[in-house]
Amino acid sequence: MIHPFTLWVLLPTAIVAAYFYLFAAPQYVSEARIVVRVRGETQHAMGANALASLMGATGSGASAGEASTLREYLTSHDAVMSLHDRLDIVSIWQRPEADYIARLHDTEPERLTKYYNSMVSASLDGSTGVLTLRVRSFRPEDSKAIAEALLAQAEDLVNRLSERQRGDQLRVARDEVAIAERRVADSREALARFREQQRDLDSQGTAVASQQQISAMEGALTVARAELRERSAFMRPDNPALQSTRNRIEALERQIEAERLRRTGGDGALVHQLASYDRLMLEREFADRQLASATTSLESARTDAQRQQVFVARVVEPNLAVYPLYPRKLIGVGSVFLGLAVAFGIAWLLIASMRDHAV
Repeated sequence: MIHPFTLWVLLPTAIVAAYFYLFAAPQYVSEARIVVRVRGETQHAMGANALASLMGATGSGASAGEASTLREYLTSHDAVMSLHDRLDIVSIWQRPEADYIARLHDTEPERLTKYYNSMVSASLDGSTGVLTLRVRSFRPEDSKAIAEALLAQAEDLVNRLSERQRGDQLRVARDEVAIAERRVADSREALARFREQQRDLDSQGTAVASQQQISAMEGALTVARAELRERSAFMRPDNPALQSTRNRIEALERQIEAERLRRTGGDGALVHQLASYDRLMLEREFADRQLASATTSLESARTDAQRQQVFVARVVEPNLAVYPLYPRKLIGVGSVFLGLAVAFGIAWLLIASMRDHAV
């Protein structure tokens, strides 16, 4: 009678060993390493990044975010479909030398993606920001070709994301400039309509001139009154010279009153005109400042867009494998034996315990 340990542990282990050592096709690995960098990083920022790395941080800024995005993309369905457009990965993973268990069987997109993730891995080192890509296939040149194609896709993705980011930044800045330009145009049109309605090019200058005119008339009125007092001391009241002076004083008073009324009386008074003019001038000044600020921001955005460019730097190029690293025969057989032995021991102890309790 066959011992249970032989039946449940040694025999399955022997089957697995026979598969690994007699039938399993060799699988060749091509490895590449890349980093995502920002062309505009300053030495100060790089020093801060290095300090963050020493403290166990997961990277910094845009580089870490782009690297994580890149890792997620390389294991996604979109990456598989794009890779399939570049290379015939179905034929690659269905080579004649591939064994039945390891080869690709189902070519539906979902199952192809699942098989792809078993043959392709992308791991990110959070402390250094290095993304490691490992590709397995049944021929060395196939592994290298897949790795090259995936790196090209990664570079295309980073370029698209970088271009989109720069485009969004410039579009927002251009929109701000367009808004500021419309505000400037509206303020100038409003000021032009106001000047046309008031028939006055410079209300501020008109107000100053009016005040100067009133001041001049008040000075003349003071002189006329002093002259009247002086002549009244030695002239008869009905003297024509005194009457002329009185008429001049009355005329000056009426003219001063009329000028003051023009400045302050009614809706069309100069004071209301001046208030509207000041408000329009203030709006035009604010509009001009907004346009200047928006233009400066646009130039700054253009400079940043040219400087802050994200790109993929290849640290290690995909290699052409010489020796197959997979399948790992000894590790595979040992893992099966150890797992079955542990499971058998646990089951044996449970059965023995149940028998003792039954007795």
